[in-house]
Amino acid sequence: MKADTHPDYREVVFHDLSCDFKFITRSTIGTREKIEFNGKEYPLVKIEVSAESHPFYTGKHKIVDTAGRVEKFRQKFGSVGSKTAVAAG
Repeated sequence: MKADTHPDYREVVFHDLSCDFKFITRSTIGTREKIEFNGKEYPLVKIEVSAESHPFYTGKHKIVDTAGRVEKFRQKFGSVGSKTAVAAG
């Protein structure tokens, strides 16, 4: 087998910034930051969402109000931006 063909596969700490949750897993991801975790130093990867904070896994779904977006668009642009109004006219 050729030498130096495989990436460096090592233990890495992933830090979910939204809920301050950290976990160790193995990865080849490159990172410049390091963190002390459980008495040992690991490379650090900061992430926005993990299973600890994702609404699907936590059961805390956010309801996004999309009602009124079309009406707001029509008020702002009138019939100029709407192809349906031009086609109907």
